Amino acid sequence: MGKKFFTAAFIRKLHLKELLAVLFILLAIYFFRSERHELYSLIPAIEKANRSWVMIGVLVTIGYIILQALMYVFSFRAVGARLNTMKSTELFLKRNLLSVFLPAGGISSLAYLPQSLRREQLHKQQIHQASGIYGFVGILSVFLVGIPVVVYAMLHSGAMKDAIWGLVIICVLLLTVVWLVRSIQSKGKAYQLLIKYFPAAALQIDEIFTFQLSVPAFMNTVLASVLIEVAGVAHLYLSMLAVGAQPSLEAACVGYIVATIFLIISPFLRGLGAIELSLAYLLSNYGFSPLQALEITLLFRLFEFWLPLIAGMIAFALKGRELVLRLLPPVLIFLLGMVNIFSVLTPPLANRMHVLRAYIPGTSIHATNLLVVFLGLILLVTATFLFRGLRSAWIVALSVSLLSVLGHISKALDYEEASLALITSVILLITSRQYRVKSNPQLVNIGAITAIATFIVVLIFGTIGFYFLNVRHFGIDFSWQQSLRYAFHCFMLLEDDGLQPITRFGREFMSAIRVLGVGAWAFLFYTIIRPYLHVTQQTNIALEKARFYLSQYGDSPMDYFKIGQDKLLFMSDRYEGFIAYRVASSFAIVLEEPVCSEDNKLLLLEEFEKQCKKMGLRPAFYRVDEDSTYYFSHLKKKKMLIGQEAIMDIRDFTLSGKDKKSLRNGLNSLANKGFVTTFHAAPQTAALIAELKIVSDEWLHQYEVKELTFSQGLFDADAMRGQDVIAVRDAENKVVAFLNVIPDYAPGECTYDMIRKTADAPGGVMDALIIAMIQDAQLKGLHFLNLGMVPMSGISQPENTAEKMVKYAYEKLRFFRHYQGLREFKEKYATQWTNKYLVYGHDFDLIQLPSALSKVMQP
Repeated sequence: MGKKFFTAAFIRKLHLKELLAVLFILLAIYFFRSERHELYSLIPAIEKANRSWVMIGVLVTIGYIILQALMYVFSFRAVGARLNTMKSTELFLKRNLLSVFLPAGGISSLAYLPQSLRREQLHKQQIHQASGIYGFVGILSVFLVGIPVVVYAMLHSGAMKDAIWGLVIICVLLLTVVWLVRSIQSKGKAYQLLIKYFPAAALQIDEIFTFQLSVPAFMNTVLASVLIEVAGVAHLYLSMLAVGAQPSLEAACVGYIVATIFLIISPFLRGLGAIELSLAYLLSNYGFSPLQALEITLLFRLFEFWLPLIAGMIAFALKGRELVLRLLPPVLIFLLGMVNIFSVLTPPLANRMHVLRAYIPGTSIHATNLLVVFLGLILLVTATFLFRGLRSAWIVALSVSLLSVLGHISKALDYEEASLALITSVILLITSRQYRVKSNPQLVNIGAITAIATFIVVLIFGTIGFYFLNVRHFGIDFSWQQSLRYAFHCFMLLEDDGLQPITRFGREFMSAIRVLGVGAWAFLFYTIIRPYLHVTQQTNIALEKARFYLSQYGDSPMDYFKIGQDKLLFMSDRYEGFIAYRVASSFAIVLEEPVCSEDNKLLLLEEFEKQCKKMGLRPAFYRVDEDSTYYFSHLKKKKMLIGQEAIMDIRDFTLSGKDKKSLRNGLNSLANKGFVTTFHAAPQTAALIAELKIVSDEWLHQYEVKELTFSQGLFDADAMRGQDVIAVRDAENKVVAFLNVIPDYAPGECTYDMIRKTADAPGGVMDALIIAMIQDAQLKGLHFLNLGMVPMSGISQPENTAEKMVKYAYEKLRFFRHYQGLREFKEKYATQWTNKYLVYGHDFDLIQLPSALSKVMQP
């Protein structure tokens, strides 16, 4: 027993999952590094190839992917399950990508199940059964197509004699798989051996191998697989045509079968290296030159390997496409800003400038250089505000991106930089709805008026200054028209080849105008991108209406906090109800959900959504009950499990019984030490409040925490005077622990807010407080006690990456270890746990929401 325990503990310490993840990362690095020369050589091979045949090859690849998806469709039908073509395509692409990095990837990748597939109405055994059929038929079709091809090739080429051993291995593998399946289904020798050595797996084995095979669907799977082999032969044949070589159907058939045999029997990286070498050698034997053989091989691998691999990467990327589209514009804007600046600093290409000067005057090109630099600096600043979702930053970014397209073309025919600016503009247009945080309209008006006024003043000042300047400062006797032109150019930060200061005063005069210009445009830009978060403070009338609605529609222990002083109230104009929220980091963080009738909840949420859009705020909902997520699904919101709330059924609670022995012992121990639990009905005396304040302050100091609010209360002497309090006093009549009872609007339920103790109080005082509250609630005829939420707990099967991270932090990180202790304490009493969610609009919000939540919880 001790040896087994040590072995299990040692294995757990190895962190096998983490080690496996590191192994896969190392394999990926090895793979891309080892194949870098092949990746580089693909580009010149494609450039020299016939584009028409290459495009046909790409179309065949698309057909190849569709046929692979149809194989999955028919494989699932063969076991009585249904899977549509889109899900099947995703399944193939993702498994194909993983198979490159997994040992024996073609087989081991079949165990991977995408999240979207797990959500389908499919039994796990059906997925494994269909995957098994898919893998078996994939090998079977190679055998069916390969036998005649290899036999024919052996009769015509002595070099192909070794290929027969590949077919023999495949034949043995197929026969072994058939024997295993039949033996397990009939409870034969293989089944008995599995039961003997792996008895725990008996039930799973029975579920996986007990199925009724649909013969028509199975035959369709075989047909689709055979067509995949035909597509592979077509890929090799088209590669020959693309490089301009004389094609050979025999060489295409034999080459494909040999490559596929290497693919099947390869234990690592899906035959990389071995396939290229064997295929190039085989093609050389068929009369192709070494250069042609290599180019044909590279194009064939592009069609068969690299394109499906890239499609698999895209399939994985599309899972977080919304997040990518949200992050991409700020990144592109920042890069475009850097490109704008460096493109001006680097010398232009002479041939392009020669073409450009034939159409655009030199002074215009010079002016455009300065414009591009200025736009680059604006883009660098704008990128930061795009992350915050500022609408005006989006407008500035789009405008500057479009100007950059023109600027790069007119500056030096830099079509590469112009293409980046154009792509950025298109992505900004696609993601326009994600940017709705408004600018401060008052500041924008001030900035615009200031900029225009400064422009007029500087224009007058500059015109007069240039006109009356002594000729020696610039060597020019300025006319009124020249004075106006040069003043305009200086203010707009443009340069003119005809204006070169000679004296120090001339340089200072130009710099003064430019400084005023920079200051005016910078201030205008600042006022445009300054966020405007307009909020309306709650009034006494709104507060009275909210209290009335709580009395009519309140149904949650959180309702008490919805009318706290820290909350803003959204009162509906059309329905009876309200929403309580706080504003932080351009978010409107709502506590739970609307307080209104069930029929009006969705309507009130839609009304609040429109109001947030007007205010330039993004709504997020904190501590939403699982039963209420239905309303948010209609608004296409996302959700994340953030913890569980403990509820205790107190109707049958008693301290008698064997399972309550530890509680009784703890209470008896406290009583023997002179501790007494007392119930203090409201209103409370000033003396008691002062005693409770001492306990509260010591508790905050002991645990090194600060008062939080929003979904909980802080120590407020005025509020506590009107609340019932349960306290534990020691033998010297000093309060060592307390909890305050707060209103709970859920029918038949009670709850508390703060539960705090001094550093030297025994651990059992917390149990004494809870039991005293239970007994008081029983006397009042209440049925339930709400013990509050334990953050981050209860995530057994994470549904997304965010939940996986929360689960990992809860279980592994020491910083969150106290939540586990909180869970253990409440589990002693809880008879039910309910899930609580954070509801938000976009995956990108999760990057900023933790900070926003931290802000709204500050007093």
